[in-house]
Amino acid sequence: MSRFWSPVVHTLSPYVPGEQPKRDGVVKLNTNENPYPPSPRVLAAVASAVERLRLYPDPRASHLRETIAAHYKVAPEEVFVGNGSDEVLAHTFQALLKHDAPLLFPDITYSFYPVYCGLYGIAHEEVPLDAEMRVQIADYRQPCSAILLSNPNAPTGSALPREAIAALLTEHPDQLVVVDEAYVDFGAESAVPLVARHDNLLVIQTFSKSRALAGLRVGFAIGQRPLIEALERVKDSFNSYPIDCLALAGAAAAIEDDAWFQVTRSRIMANRETLTRELAGLGFEVLPSQANFVFARHRSQGGADLAAALRQRGVLVRHFKRQRIENFLRITIGTEEECGRLIAELRGLV
Repeated sequence: MSRFWSPVVHTLSPYVPGEQPKRDGVVKLNTNENPYPPSPRVLAAVASAVERLRLYPDPRASHLRETIAAHYKVAPEEVFVGNGSDEVLAHTFQALLKHDAPLLFPDITYSFYPVYCGLYGIAHEEVPLDAEMRVQIADYRQPCSAILLSNPNAPTGSALPREAIAALLTEHPDQLVVVDEAYVDFGAESAVPLVARHDNLLVIQTFSKSRALAGLRVGFAIGQRPLIEALERVKDSFNSYPIDCLALAGAAAAIEDDAWFQVTRSRIMANRETLTRELAGLGFEVLPSQANFVFARHRSQGGADLAAALRQRGVLVRHFKRQRIENFLRITIGTEEECGRLIAELRGLV
């Protein structure tokens, strides 16, 4: 603590990211990274962009926005890109979610949401998931300024179908609905096709998960032009060059190589189904997941103890010390070999 701190610093409870191990040989299933490498076309694009390092990158990210727009069948003016979806979310909180009425989001969801509320002074209320850890849109029929949903939800993995998001938009025509689709490519339905009909919808995605580019830090939002303009105004009041030239080139190449994307995400979904069956055979309750992770708890052993025991054996999973989910483990879907190592270690523990 320093006497030079601004008042807001005293009240912040920062987000705590998953552990990044410093030693070799660890099976890392705790941060929802893609276990497979990015497309070779990405590596080639990044290598060719090195010669431009002496220059500032395009502040408008024009080529990347055009590439995203063509893929999702929207206009480039309806696309915003940022330094990872966390930055896109941060600008969204500041540009669109700070109003007198509270922002609504689930009680069990991405733990960065309340951190942003604290940082920007945004009133919010947490809406409990139901007994099966699912979002029920009927629970959001209450006064609010906006609604924020992670879909599929993190850390539970459950997803609402597109028709449920459409119903939510129709029921709340005067409130913004932000859908955080970081994990949508692993089996859920994207809300992007609803953007053309709903001026109150903003969809946020990332290249970190299904595109295997967590290290490049690229995220984007799709919405009608007035929403995107608000994000641009905040971005250009903060940092005109948030994405470097390597990331711009690599992200565009990742979108363009759809065949690689389809193969790797299919492998992850297949591994998820295999891992779910094997965990169930070891006495775990595994929530249905449409993400690149599963959320599971053992019927007789605590989550914290299991996470600690696995860590001692060189396998990292994510445990959250909070009510309702303290006995769950969030397990990232790894390669076939990594999932096999996890199951082998669990057999010795449970």
